[in-house]
Amino acid sequence: MSYYPKIEDISKASEVIGELFCPTPLQKNLGLSEKYSANIMLKREDLQIVRSYKIRGAFNKISSLERENIERGVVCASAGNHAQGVAYSCNLLKIQGIIFMPETTPKQKIEQVKMFGKDYIEVVLVGDSFDDANSEAQKYSVEKNISFIHPFDDPKIIEGQATVGLEIFNESKEKIDFLFIPVGGGGLASGVGSVFKYLSPETKIVGVEPLGAQSMKLSLENGFICELKEIDRFVDGAAVKRVGEHTFNICKDVLDHIVAVSEGSVCSTILELYNRNAIVVEPAGALSISALPLFSDQIMGKNVVCIVSGSNNDIGRTEEIRERSLLYEGLKHYFIIRFPQRSGALLSFVRNILGPKDDITHFSYSKKTNREQGPAVIGVELADASDFNSLIKRMEQHNVVYEYINNKQDLFGFLI
Repeated sequence: MSYYPKIEDISKASEVIGELFCPTPLQKNLGLSEKYSANIMLKREDLQIVRSYKIRGAFNKISSLERENIERGVVCASAGNHAQGVAYSCNLLKIQGIIFMPETTPKQKIEQVKMFGKDYIEVVLVGDSFDDANSEAQKYSVEKNISFIHPFDDPKIIEGQATVGLEIFNESKEKIDFLFIPVGGGGLASGVGSVFKYLSPETKIVGVEPLGAQSMKLSLENGFICELKEIDRFVDGAAVKRVGEHTFNICKDVLDHIVAVSEGSVCSTILELYNRNAIVVEPAGALSISALPLFSDQIMGKNVVCIVSGSNNDIGRTEEIRERSLLYEGLKHYFIIRFPQRSGALLSFVRNILGPKDDITHFSYSKKTNREQGPAVIGVELADASDFNSLIKRMEQHNVVYEYINNKQDLFGFLI
């Protein structure tokens, strides 16, 4: 018989977690409410002690272990928020933990894990991906006979994450019409979704995945768990190749909709939240808000909650986030342009082709003296996406030989 979380077990998890952690706020966002003509509220899990909801499931799971298992310690695999949740839980409960992380994990994340775990955790770097680290962690768990703390597919993890749903239900003064939940492995969606199916079955529950990692969406559409061969790891907190057995079985009952949003739209949401609200979120934390445009007609005049799942963002990613946002918004365009190899060719391009508000933000060119033309890679940033057609028109009017590469992913990735 398939596991399904019981409301009494979720309430018990809430008591366990509530002894040490305060509920995170449910806040109305004026800008989003005005934009969508709705009452948009944000559940601020980015304000958790480890800056994500993952501490809930990790603490609930580890604190539920039998004493003999606690004495042997725990092990997990993670490149991010789950590792921090496990590390902090080990520190609080005075339990030894081994955390396997890929060798490619940014130093900032490794330092965060060590800071939260202090002397109670050991970080082991292995392999190039989460899958490599996860395989080694599970192997270590069997060899040493210590408890493996799964990032999402475990009843106690799911019940811990479900406490987010209890808080939303208790904090909201109005009936919630729509609830948007980010989906990675499915632990948060299955837990929170279960709470609302018990307490507010009329609420429409929307799961939101990144476009480059639609493991839950594909599985639900096919009726069985599908493992993705390749994924875009940009939304790292929600990019998984395979969802869990428990989470799949629960999500197929509790999710009313499952949608995917592009990584570019996620980046635009990150920048908008920071610029307008001074809210710092990681890519996975922006997923739920990024799905609002897909439901703009349906949510008008409704009470809507978006779960902001985390804020563990590396400042080193800022330029990439801005670049992806500009590309998504149609404001950044790259071309290979074959300039005549004569003096003044670039000056002519600037004078005749660029609009008054256009800006060259990328230029790569090497002069070949034995050729009539020399290719240059040029990036142009526009003030408005509607300026693109006039830019192209001017290039054609002046017989500029060009190749547009935004839509040629292999070439774009190689050159840019």
